[in-house]
Amino acid sequence: MPGDLHTHSTCSDGSTPIQKLPFLAAKAGLSHLAVSDHDSMLSVRYAYAHPLAEGVGLIPATELTAYDYERQHRVHLLCYWPDDCAALAAHCDTMATRRTAACMQSARELEGLCPQFSAKAALEYSRDAGVLYKAHIMRELYEIGQADGIYGETYLGLFALRPVPGRIIHTPQYQTVEQVLAVARAARAVVVFAHPSVYHSMPLVRVLAEAGAIDGLEIEHPRNTPEDKAELYRLAERHGLIVTGGTDYHGFLTKTPRPVGFCTTADDQIERIAALARQRKAV
Repeated sequence: MPGDLHTHSTCSDGSTPIQKLPFLAAKAGLSHLAVSDHDSMLSVRYAYAHPLAEGVGLIPATELTAYDYERQHRVHLLCYWPDDCAALAAHCDTMATRRTAACMQSARELEGLCPQFSAKAALEYSRDAGVLYKAHIMRELYEIGQADGIYGETYLGLFALRPVPGRIIHTPQYQTVEQVLAVARAARAVVVFAHPSVYHSMPLVRVLAEAGAIDGLEIEHPRNTPEDKAELYRLAERHGLIVTGGTDYHGFLTKTPRPVGFCTTADDQIERIAALARQRKAV
């Protein structure tokens, strides 16, 4: 049976507790699940502590954030079977501090714009993660009837990056793609480039695939375009890359909610990930 290798829980910016995700995966007929919370050791450690839950094999994972400064776009790298090591923990701690600081600045400014909004109330939604995300701010704003949804026009007016910056947008400093790839290598993780269409990353994907800097490509994703998917499959075949699929599940904290198992990874590709992880850990 296939697996969903890209999901998020309340350990980052999802709305579903991590303990419930294996149940959802089992009911969707999946054999494997990766909870890949953003820049988080929580999802990694949970999977190592619960290798089998509800009959579903949990794959330790995290989705690391980087920035392509040449092309001015964020980059997400899915890391499977990483070691629980100092390098990865340091990256996650750094991003937690920077992300919370940026979002707290936004929340304080929003309190001045909307007296009914409370930064303290937004922080309640971040208890599991220990990190404040824009999704938590929007959830509180939506809860009090001051937003049209989580990622609608209200969000764009507050947090858009371009073409016109939102009124309260503050962006944490991200490490470069090379720096984050070095973290992933230190953790002996299997690295899959996430959803290239989302951040217009096809030029970077071509470079990394040619250089052998990544192990796989997330192709079956709700937001990858048909044109990009066709090229991604060609790139994967040309360079012998692993092909994955994932729903990018966030519960209701998303623009278009989709259930766990909406996009999946085939059994043989899951085994390729596991085999490569075993090979690296044997060195």
